[in-house]
Amino acid sequence: MWQQITIGSALVIATTLAHGAGTVLALHGLSRVTRVHRTHIGRGLVISGLVLAMFLVSIADALLWAYAYVEVGAILDPEAAIYFSMVTFTTLGYGDMTLSPDWRLLASLEAANGIIMFGWTTALIVAYLQRMISTVHGGSDASDSQA
Repeated sequence: MWQQITIGSALVIATTLAHGAGTVLALHGLSRVTRVHRTHIGRGLVISGLVLAMFLVSIADALLWAYAYVEVGAILDPEAAIYFSMVTFTTLGYGDMTLSPDWRLLASLEAANGIIMFGWTTALIVAYLQRMISTVHGGSDASDSQA
């Protein structure tokens, strides 16, 4: 049990760092395309870019867990590990594949980690949308709201 908690905690730290780095990179990239924000289509593209970037970060998070499953011997096939990790990280939980009792606590830690990371991503997107809407409708530049 303690081995699973230790490995799971290390993976939570790793995914938090990866998600943080992905967030910083995504926001930095968006800050470089400020001219696009002046049209409705441009704003839609910016939000789509943020969603896509964070989606890719979430895949990277799940891949870290998949790698760990293979390394500890909980799942031998890398493709199966990726599938199981994606289903677990998203909390979809098909149930068509389970870990042995020796490793099943690790899967529940991944599901908890996934909920937190998706909450983070959702909060980020909502905050960015709110900021964008506030800038368009409440900003001092009236030309932005007419685009």
